[in-house]
Amino acid sequence: MKIIFMGTPEFSVPVLEALAQQHEILCVYSQPPRPAGRGKELRKTPVHARAEALGLSVRTPVSLRSEEAAKAVADLGADVAVVVAYGLILPQAVLDAPRLGCLNIHASLLPRWRGAAPIHRAILAGDVETGICIMQMEAGLDTGPVLLREATAIGAGETTAELHDRLSGMGARLIGVALDRLGELTPVPQPEDGVTYAAKIDKAEARVDWTRPAVQVDRQIRGLSPFPGAWVPVGGERVKLLRSRLAAGTGTPGQVLGGFTIACGEGAVEVLEAQREGKRPMPAAEVLKGLVLPPHLG
Repeated sequence: MKIIFMGTPEFSVPVLEALAQQHEILCVYSQPPRPAGRGKELRKTPVHARAEALGLSVRTPVSLRSEEAAKAVADLGADVAVVVAYGLILPQAVLDAPRLGCLNIHASLLPRWRGAAPIHRAILAGDVETGICIMQMEAGLDTGPVLLREATAIGAGETTAELHDRLSGMGARLIGVALDRLGELTPVPQPEDGVTYAAKIDKAEARVDWTRPAVQVDRQIRGLSPFPGAWVPVGGERVKLLRSRLAAGTGTPGQVLGGFTIACGEGAVEVLEAQREGKRPMPAAEVLKGLVLPPHLG
């Protein structure tokens, strides 16, 4: 098939690679390069960089709302557009441009967790399963009918980074199935019951509050790993907590019970991996060789 691909972050790259092997990619749309790093030099998005490496044409408009932008999409003469975490709103004229419309790969079991951060929110909420939906796009936010869905269990100790990679691979596989069967799949409207929204992660959510139950603190640590990273202040620096598990023990909230096991409002959490400022992520035992924890963490 002749495909327009629209995506931006690392999550979208395996999908682009899989489609490039099986179909003709007419053009790749990605968000514009943005300043990054200490030097604030312009950095191409992961999809942009990978598309160029594959020899594909790349466009990086700031918006698709103009008539000119919609015409540019229509002039490509695509059979279908595949959209994966692109990050720009597609107006109706763009949605209508490909002959068979636009398909979106969404990392949740719709209608649960529509929106920007479905992987983070599923772990933060303690969901036991999530999945991938291939959706026929319409003007609403992730409201379109679903063509294919596949569920997967969320592991008890799984982080957002790990689940992200699993779902990305699932999406790459499932979109291939959807495109092969596009003429025979029946779009299923999303039910009105069970709608939830996965709001973008705010950095204000990242500081650990030890007065919360251990179950919630554990979800926070795993759900915000690796970005933005749940954190605690230790000796004037922010230490990110990247991996954890529930642990035995009781104490006042924030009390260090031994090693990197911390008492919570109910129960305790053992930190398994952490990252000091300016350092790489390390197992907790390695972090503690150069970091002395106070009796209580704030």
